[in-house]
Amino acid sequence: MSDLVKARVTTFAVAALGALAFVLAGLPLPLLLGPLMACLVAALCGAKMANAGGFGAFMRTFLGVAVGASITPAIVGDLPAMAGSLVFVPLFIAVIAIIGYPLFRFGFKMNHPTAWYAAMPGGLQDMLVFGEEAGGDVRALSLIHATRVLVVVTAAPILMTLVWNADLTAPPGRPMLDADPLQLVLMLVCGVGGWKIAERVGLFGASILGPMILTAIFSLSGLITERPPAEIIWAVQFFIGIAVGAKYTGITLHELKVDVLAGFVYALLLAGISLVFIELIYLTGTAPAIDAFLAFLPGGQAEMVVIAIMAGGNLTYVICHHLLRIVLVILLAPVVDRLFRRHGGG
Repeated sequence: MSDLVKARVTTFAVAALGALAFVLAGLPLPLLLGPLMACLVAALCGAKMANAGGFGAFMRTFLGVAVGASITPAIVGDLPAMAGSLVFVPLFIAVIAIIGYPLFRFGFKMNHPTAWYAAMPGGLQDMLVFGEEAGGDVRALSLIHATRVLVVVTAAPILMTLVWNADLTAPPGRPMLDADPLQLVLMLVCGVGGWKIAERVGLFGASILGPMILTAIFSLSGLITERPPAEIIWAVQFFIGIAVGAKYTGITLHELKVDVLAGFVYALLLAGISLVFIELIYLTGTAPAIDAFLAFLPGGQAEMVVIAIMAGGNLTYVICHHLLRIVLVILLAPVVDRLFRRHGGG
């Protein structure tokens, strides 16, 4: 048995135990937070773990399918109403950059590319690629962004339960046995087909956005009329929990004291910034508070979609805001970085 296979077996066993413990304890989102926390603890104890690789990406396609299936003609008609809160997204990113960069650059003494791409609330993989090309510390970036997602994803369900009494234990869809077999086949086609097409054209977040776009086309044409069954969404949660928790494998004491601490402090600052913008959106009457909460929390795209599904939020509203945030960061972060360097910064 290869080292990679052993690491994955260990990871799945640890994740399963974590999920079981959270289920028995009656905690929110047990199939997401249980594996995540168990893998984190195991990594801190020195266990060698690994994510699910290509199969994990395959499972993420069902999140894209779930969002795409929620895009109906009625939802499309509501899109102009979202403009009132979408205009806050660029300002949201700018405030994060202004506060986050000095924190990493001067507070934690990181070099310029590491500090810059650590502060950017974009997709993890994209920030790692940009950061590496610019000469940043990829391991530090990975741990910082993983910690940001970990804190946000852990805190969000607790806050939603306390503030809005959100029921995060209800099934996130119909049972598999009640699903139309043809609908399941169409979902699978949209998931895999959309993923591979998006990869071929180089679309970021291909495993989610590709299936979302293709499923939305099928939904708007009336071919897909259901969302993925509850069992599939639960399985997706399990794999996302593994993906976040496994990033901490091999962590050292120095990384824990510097990179993870930096990510934790940054996540707390982000939470404060997010709450200000969430309150602004709520006060303007643009969206319900819980939708604004899900849209302006800078967690991972997949993680926030899962929470939105479980909470019964407006998936189209939530994904539009996260997509705009990620697109703007991917487009502008390297440009601003180059301008900064050209004028003697960094």
